[in-house]
Amino acid sequence: MRRDWRYWARLILAFTSGLALGLFLLVAGLTYASVEDILHPPRRIPPGTTLREERVDFFNLDLYTEDGIRLTAWYTPPENGALILLAHGYGDNRPEWVHAILAKNGYGVLAWDARAHGESEGEISTLGYLEVLDVRAALDYALTQPQVEHIGAWGGSMGGATMIRATARFPEIEALVVDSSFSTLGEELDHLVPYPLVNPLAKFFAGIRTGLEIDALRPVDEIARISPRPVFIIHGGADTLAPPESAQALYDAAGEPRRLWIEEDAPHLAVVLANPSRYSRRVVRFFDEWLLNKE
Repeated sequence: MRRDWRYWARLILAFTSGLALGLFLLVAGLTYASVEDILHPPRRIPPGTTLREERVDFFNLDLYTEDGIRLTAWYTPPENGALILLAHGYGDNRPEWVHAILAKNGYGVLAWDARAHGESEGEISTLGYLEVLDVRAALDYALTQPQVEHIGAWGGSMGGATMIRATARFPEIEALVVDSSFSTLGEELDHLVPYPLVNPLAKFFAGIRTGLEIDALRPVDEIARISPRPVFIIHGGADTLAPPESAQALYDAAGEPRRLWIEEDAPHLAVVLANPSRYSRRVVRFFDEWLLNKE
């Protein structure tokens, strides 16, 4: 029986359609698995080694968020009446190096593992959205401490985005240092996942799993609300995770007083490595000026 060209056309169309559907399902499955990995970051347990080596006194405590998550934290009481809240980045834990810098200069420090990180509870990371509730829990604790008269904040990477959003909401935070933050989560995903099919799928699955609208997480739209409280934005010019343009966008959107420091050859969260003493001096001087009224 002879088959005309229409038969073969339909056969090729069916084969091509099936292949395309199979490829789409494969890409969708792999993308979903990748999103699941992102929302469940690796848990790195903070050792406390740096604090012990630097002879920084601290003690362990638990914080509880309003949505019922227990956060593990370290607290060093202040010697100068000022306390700094520390929010770390994605996949990281309590930033001991920042803790040590500030504590050795008389500042109190409250650092915690964000939800779904380190030793804290929580099933998924929301990349800076619900993490604002973590900041609220830390701030509530800080406000109960009799030695604390002023409160500042430092946030790195995802923690920087979190702290921008938290500081915009909580006027008790009087000064903010932001190191290596993204300006919007949507643009950050566009930068990290620049693939036409995978990108929208990743955003879709992330939204489904978190119940949040990914494109609504926009620190750049909230940073202006911090003014007239000061913001110091730090970023590496060689950052490939959160591009330096993010820092410029945040600086341009911020109100006065504001500062911007871009270290030309520094990668992500590594400005401190370029010159540790300069990083320490500039961050401490910023908090000295705005929390302790030192010139």
